[in-house]
Amino acid sequence: MARYWLMKSEPAKYSWDDLVAEGETVWDGVRNHRASNNMREMQLGDQAFFYHSVTGKEIIGIAEVSRTGITDPTDPEGKWATVYIKPVRKLERPVSLAEIKADEGLEGIELVRLSRLSVAEITPAEWQHVCAMAKKPA
Repeated sequence: MARYWLMKSEPAKYSWDDLVAEGETVWDGVRNHRASNNMREMQLGDQAFFYHSVTGKEIIGIAEVSRTGITDPTDPEGKWATVYIKPVRKLERPVSLAEIKADEGLEGIELVRLSRLSVAEITPAEWQHVCAMAKKPA
């Protein structure tokens, strides 16, 4: 059964447009145990919201896990996990952090509850809720 995730990136360092241009990327450099463990749990075909942090603070697109079971190539000790992702589609419109925080249907979302976590799990209900929000006018 597919699972859902949220992956954060500062757009000045690596943006949605960068992912689209490259077609696939390794999600390296994560040095948080929970985030790394989340990537260890990812399966081929799982989908993830691509979130622009710092600048923008919004979910901008949907990516798919394209390779799993990888040790982060930037880790000389070989203890951190990572995955490859590829773009699926840009959202109809970005969904901002402010909108998410204001929505009672998303009060338990890890993006808010564990705000420093760079790779978070998203429940199926949260996934559907955010996708519906992206289809509504801001």
